[in-house]
Amino acid sequence: MRKLALSDEILMQVEKPARYIGNEVNSVMKKKNEVQVRFAMCFPDVYEIGMSHLGIQIIYDMLNQFEDVWCERVYSPWVDLDAIMRKEHIPLFALESQDPIKEFDFLGITIQYEMCYTNILQVLDLSGIPLLSKDRSEEDPIVIGGGPCTYNPEPFCDFFDLFYIGEGETQYRNLLDLYKECKRKKESRREFLKKAARIPGIYIPSLYDVTYKEDGTIDERIPLEEGIPMTITKELVTDVSDTYYPKKPVVPFIKVTQDRVVLEIQRGCIRGCRFCQAGQLYRPVRERSLEMLETYAVEMLENTGHEEISLSSLSSSDYSKLPELLDFLIEKCDERKINISLPSLRIDAFSLDVMNKVQDVKKSSLTFAPEAGSQRLRNVINKGLTEEVILEGSRLAFEGGWTRVKLYFMLGLPTETPEDIRGIAELSNKIAAVFYETVPKEKRNGRVQIVASTSFFIPKPFTPFQWAPQCTKEEFLDKAYQTRTAITSQLNQKSIKYNWHEADVSVLEGILARGDRKLNQAILRAYEKGCMYDAWSEYYKNDIWMETFEECGIDISFYTTRTRGDDEIFPWDFLDCGVTKQFLLREWHRAQGESATPNCKMQCQGCGAARFQTGICMEKKGE
Repeated sequence: MRKLALSDEILMQVEKPARYIGNEVNSVMKKKNEVQVRFAMCFPDVYEIGMSHLGIQIIYDMLNQFEDVWCERVYSPWVDLDAIMRKEHIPLFALESQDPIKEFDFLGITIQYEMCYTNILQVLDLSGIPLLSKDRSEEDPIVIGGGPCTYNPEPFCDFFDLFYIGEGETQYRNLLDLYKECKRKKESRREFLKKAARIPGIYIPSLYDVTYKEDGTIDERIPLEEGIPMTITKELVTDVSDTYYPKKPVVPFIKVTQDRVVLEIQRGCIRGCRFCQAGQLYRPVRERSLEMLETYAVEMLENTGHEEISLSSLSSSDYSKLPELLDFLIEKCDERKINISLPSLRIDAFSLDVMNKVQDVKKSSLTFAPEAGSQRLRNVINKGLTEEVILEGSRLAFEGGWTRVKLYFMLGLPTETPEDIRGIAELSNKIAAVFYETVPKEKRNGRVQIVASTSFFIPKPFTPFQWAPQCTKEEFLDKAYQTRTAITSQLNQKSIKYNWHEADVSVLEGILARGDRKLNQAILRAYEKGCMYDAWSEYYKNDIWMETFEECGIDISFYTTRTRGDDEIFPWDFLDCGVTKQFLLREWHRAQGESATPNCKMQCQGCGAARFQTGICMEKKGE
């Protein structure tokens, strides 16, 4: 009989005790004495967020298919339980076995966003694992980092033994076999890491040193061992139809952020928006076969009992077999009264027709992401969306019965002017006007609702905008004020609601996104001073972060407001995501010339991803 790590008394004291008890439908139970490797897979945020993440479900399912491995899950305890665990000296535990994380061979942490860096330290701390890799002994788990933030692992590299760069389906078997071999030979932790550094996609930060120039930029990276690579190339699944994907995803006991079956229909994106990191990291576009998706959709719905299925992709409209897949799903889902969710659709006649088929029009709102208020700025960011397309899409939507439109914009984009900011208000006003022109008075059920939301632009590694300066907090707030003022001067202002993001959080995200190894000490000190759950506005402590940077002698403007020179060496340049730095630089210059670049389906731009010999790159070659 499995014994829970937390007593009933403690579970009664915390919010949502089901976060900590495990034993959910489809969770995997094995016998400890029948496996050779124990792997704790962590999402460093609260259970509801972590359980909604597809990547962990894929790796969890894959590792548990290996007979010699038991993969379990662990999430950040919420602040109420965190306080109790520290007071009562209760070690952090895995959900399945309820065993302490410190007893595991590996702790794998997926790093999805910059604002969870202090939560990584919370997980290590509560597990009793030394926070710094150099302080760990042979008894401690090997701590692995994965996920999109590891494409610049340097700001937090001191906390990890190794990083897995790229898609997790390809090299874990080799890594675990190496570990078993080193264990059998009674080789040291250090020996294992030195050998792991030779596995493709594996980066061991302790085996490299970095020197800096007088101006604070990087001079060079120096490998500290013979035979380890100077460049780490990302791992990539070449056939996304014949690979690991969970037929029995774990079903949570409580409502989580994404409470549905998630069907990933393709990886990558053809669009090439210049601010978008995911669009570059996951190139080239690789589609899953229609047969695979149909089979998995049916099995996953049967195995979970979920009442909704979501088609996951960076740009669902670009999946070539979408009409056939939808026809199949509509037939299957209608029988069972299951909803179909289609995020990431482009707003055109085809997509609206699709949404009419799969959504209850009365309940849903329509989402556009113009990103910029003017056509000039949309060309700068390479957002292939014209005002005509937006307004025509709105007209068709209003004719189809939609009465609520969400619009997403960014403030602080490179080359932005006051006219571009005013354009956000003007475009929102024009969409509202289209409603009143399209829908006769007698058919209106109140006003149209336009919700315009602005986030603040944060330059990210491996994008054409990695050279760009970021705004200060004051500049961001001024731009939000300009936007709000412009909206209140519009004819249809009563139909427009305006939301904006927190400026100070965006500045911190920008520092961490393009940071170097000097930031490790600041992250550690901020955590020691109580920073945790930084992504949650009620727990974010901006004053402590700013004070900590000052104490550590870190000039935040070096990481944010400075324009980078074309030839600067970036902290992440030793990684190869498939897209070349020359291509990104070319796109940065095209942006400054306000010149748009055709998408991958229209014309190959020679970004470098064709070397992987898969996906759309091979289709273009065959034409």
